[in-house]
Order: sequence, then C-alpha cells, then structure tokens
Amino acid sequence: MGVSVDVHQVYKYPFEQVVASFLRKYPNPMDKNVLSVKITEEKRDESTGVIYRKRIAICQNVVPEILRKVSILKVPNIQLEEESWLNPRERNMAIRSHCLTWTQYASMKEESVFRESMENPNWTEFIQRGRISITGAGFLNCILETFASTFLRQGAQKFAVVPGAYSDWSSLFKPELEGSS
Repeated sequence: MGVSVDVHQVYKYPFEQVVASFLRKYPNPMDKNVLSVKITEEKRDESTGVIYRKRIAICQNVVPEILRKVSILKVPNIQLEEESWLNPRERNMAIRSHCLTWTQYASMKEESVFRESMENPNWTEFIQRGRISITGAGFLNCILETFASTFLRQGAQKFAVVPGAYSDWSSLFKPELEGSS
C-alpha cells in the first residue's frame, strides 16, 4: 500500500539563510533523535557552481517499544542517506533522501526543494514529498506506515530558520570531508 507525505511551506527569510539553517540543523540538543550526521562526499561543479553533497544521518530508533517485539524492528539506530544539489547562482537546492535500514522490508524516500519564492525574492519556498511503503510485516504494515508518516510530518514541521545563520557559502561547504563526531 504505502503512505505519502506532502509539505509546502514558505519561510519569510532569504534562501541563503534558510539553506544554511537546514544544513546545520542536526545534530542539536533540541532533537535527541538525530545522533550524528556525517558528510561522505562533497564536490563542486566548477562550470555550473552546483555543490553536490552526500550525508549519512544516524538516528535513534523511534519505533515504539511495543512494536520492537518484532525482531526486524529491534535495532538501536536507523541510517538515512541524503543527497543534495545546491545551486547558489539560481538560488535553489534539491534534496533526495532514503532509509538505508530495513531496505528488505521498507522503502522510505523523500524529495525536497528549497527555492526562491515567486511571491517575494527575500522569502524561500520549501516543497517536500515523501513516500513510505512497508512490506513483510504482515498486519503491522499499516500501523508502521501510519507511525512513519506521522514522524516524517513532525520532522518537517520542526525545521526552524535561525536568524543570522548565513554568513557566506564558503562557511558551509569545505572541500574536506567531516571526520567522525
């Protein structure tokens, strides 16, 4: 079956500030579910200026304890992979993410875009579409899909723009990869 999650939001902040806040939002003390985020690949296309980045997030398993009685759900952490393409010239960033844990039982994919708002060039539009599909858990499929979609919606709503977060792109993108946290 599967469940879809769609989010559309306009932030009344400039694109650079919103993207800087997004890229620095995890880990943070306000959200204990994201344990670490590591950059595994980063490169800039010199001809277009597009910055490609791949990150792996390690998140605490938030599946309710009662559901973790099922052996496949009994893992301490969940890994997510995120790829992003930031185009500072055109003021947009595309993001694709998916779950690396439980790939034989579940598919979780998100596609997001940050772009300059058509309404006001000093605002930023955020569009996200996610899809979760769980198989192989029998009667629990629907329960797990509902729980996962609620968790994704809450995650999208938690994002807040940090005033003053943007200084310049060079502070966000360094040629070397981050070490372990």
